[in-house]
Amino acid sequence: MTDVMSTAKKIIANVERVIVGKRRQIVLSLVAWFCEGHILLEDVPGVAKTMLARALARSVGCSFKRIQCTPDLLPTDVTGASVFNQKTTEFEFRPGPIFAQIVLADEINRATPRTQSALLEAMAESRVTVDGVSHRLEPPFLVVATQNPIDHEGTFPLPEAQLDRFLMRFSLGYPSMQEELRMLEMLQKEHPLERIGPVVSPQELRACQLAVRDVHVDAKVRQYILQIVQQTRRSDDLSLGASPRATIALFRAAQALAVASGRNYVQPDDVKRVASPVLTHRLILRPESRLRKITAEQIVEDIVEEVPVPVLHKTAGLG
Repeated sequence: MTDVMSTAKKIIANVERVIVGKRRQIVLSLVAWFCEGHILLEDVPGVAKTMLARALARSVGCSFKRIQCTPDLLPTDVTGASVFNQKTTEFEFRPGPIFAQIVLADEINRATPRTQSALLEAMAESRVTVDGVSHRLEPPFLVVATQNPIDHEGTFPLPEAQLDRFLMRFSLGYPSMQEELRMLEMLQKEHPLERIGPVVSPQELRACQLAVRDVHVDAKVRQYILQIVQQTRRSDDLSLGASPRATIALFRAAQALAVASGRNYVQPDDVKRVASPVLTHRLILRPESRLRKITAEQIVEDIVEEVPVPVLHKTAGLG
């Protein structure tokens, strides 16, 4: 657990040389990567969404590819295709950008549903099937998708089934005046992204992913997670609550946050910290609730406040 915490600190410190004042979002990104999940960044343009993905890739020495989603983007532009080789008179598979270890799907909601679905198998099973042949993706594999919540013209909203594939959704938000001033100082001579390099190897990050599975989760904490998820299914403001996949995601994210904090056991506070980014995008509000300006974030916060927090004994973390 000490090694995992050390790895997490190295990556966070390195990314913070590029991204100013966004410690919480960097930690959440790392938590999602540690539990082999994927991230949906929903925010306005120009708040360093792309820079965050590139900084993570550079910090771990992973291959990085960017897909600029547009309405004319085809599924084969993502997955790759078989091309006829005239010299050998055979078809050869040429892999697409999805075969990188970190894939940035920029403005994913501008791609058509058919192209969006090209990411589903890769995100769920870490493999791609082209012409009936399955190709494994090299771990540690991470998809970072971005979308602009303000501009709706010419977009194709992600269906609920695809939103459910993302482990977390969160925003970066605008920096404070002091943070923006520091950002200008950093950018005066060169882009800080050019100055950072790998601080850990892909193999070390993969070891962290495997270590997450061994983190102890007390029976009381498991019950606490289930109570939170069950409450979303009973809420009068929601027409659809969290799915069983959301339960697993909340469980895994809490494990990853615990191990990144140097603990071999999950505390209820770990569940609280990841509840909103893990659950909110999986919930569907009733139309009347939308009219009353109720948000999914408010509902999750209220549920977390209402569900009794379990009290763990000192020996609960011994596994």
